[in-house]
Amino acid sequence: MGVTVVGGGLAGSECALQLASRGISVDLYEQRPARTSPAHKTDLFAELVCSNSLKSTKTESAAGMLKEELALYGSKLIGCAFATRVAAGGALAVNRDLFAQAVTEAIEKEPLITIHRTEVTELPEGPAVIAAGPLCSDALFSSLCTRLGEEHLSFFDAAAPIVDAETINMERAFRASRYGDGEVGDYLNCPMERDEYEAFIKELTAAERVIVHDFESKDLFQACQPVEEVARTGFMSLAYGALKPVGLVNPHTGRRPFAVVQLRAENAEGSAYNLVGFQTNLTFSEQARVFRMIPGLEHAEFFRYGVMHRNSFVDSPHVLSQGFSIPGTDIFLAGQITGTEGYVEAIASGLYAALNVYARINGLEPPALPPTTAFGSLVAYASNPACKDYQPMHVNFGVFPPLEEHIRSKANRKAAYAVRGITDAKRFVADRPDLFGER
Repeated sequence: MGVTVVGGGLAGSECALQLASRGISVDLYEQRPARTSPAHKTDLFAELVCSNSLKSTKTESAAGMLKEELALYGSKLIGCAFATRVAAGGALAVNRDLFAQAVTEAIEKEPLITIHRTEVTELPEGPAVIAAGPLCSDALFSSLCTRLGEEHLSFFDAAAPIVDAETINMERAFRASRYGDGEVGDYLNCPMERDEYEAFIKELTAAERVIVHDFESKDLFQACQPVEEVARTGFMSLAYGALKPVGLVNPHTGRRPFAVVQLRAENAEGSAYNLVGFQTNLTFSEQARVFRMIPGLEHAEFFRYGVMHRNSFVDSPHVLSQGFSIPGTDIFLAGQITGTEGYVEAIASGLYAALNVYARINGLEPPALPPTTAFGSLVAYASNPACKDYQPMHVNFGVFPPLEEHIRSKANRKAAYAVRGITDAKRFVADRPDLFGER
């Protein structure tokens, strides 16, 4: 039985090569060069459009853990990445042209993969994998809208920053809900006096922004204004809006602050907090500089920076079934269209889709990635129906399940995450010879 794979990016390329390596014939559809996107420059498979960095290789980081997991799982593209690596310290950076050429050659040499250079405008019959990426063609995305319901799909990504709870200064911040509504611990509040607010607004409105491409800006800011744009409309705009202090008393002073930045727990464990109302178009370095001016966030570490750009993705936790499949079909989604964001995450998503399709075709148990692993934790996040206001996420320790014991040292804590995750990844591979073969 053959499988249709739509999209020749990182996820689609990894998926096609994984299926072919397991003896499954693949029809791989890529619309370039017949129809290209504003972001792409070539017709090569797995073209990296923004950066040549695939982030850290250190296993004590979530990004490094993910690479080690992919190596254990036999990722084809990670092999290509290391083969075309360029010097970048502790990061895995590649020669973009050589990387894409290596992946393209691997696909073109694979006899079980048939390449189709044409646009897919309708959902194909299953078994199939849709790995069309964040710039999915309008026609195919419209077909997905029809199938899943337009209310469950998004055309842009407007995500606020997420910080490590361990790095919040609780000598400045305090727990409370407005007027005492809800549980006391529902929100963390970072209070500002007038001089602190004035200094913050001055830097926020002057900070460097990301240059938005024309193809990204359409309808983007009309739906969700960046916090810095709101601040530009007037000095008190945020104090009367997202930073309004009404209903809150600062227990450190016994009075209401001039303004308050509220943080909402991102997970049940309370290890990560979202800056409420802080969707932003500032550069990552400026976010770190300006947002650390907020009292309580002086030394905050960011699990995710805020982003605003075109990004077609599905509300995966609420509309997709196991393995990111469309309910009642043999059609799986992979890559950033599922909300798993990042280059290496896209590779992992393609591999995960291939394992799910292979298991479905052969009547095997679907792969259950350990949630303690880097990608397993991200899949758990993107599959959790309790997740509200779902936004794309890359791997980070903020979505990992907590360790059994609390480790105060940050370095030791990260090392413990890595040991636990890699151990469980090895056990997962060993327990599934039907998916990975005998190791």
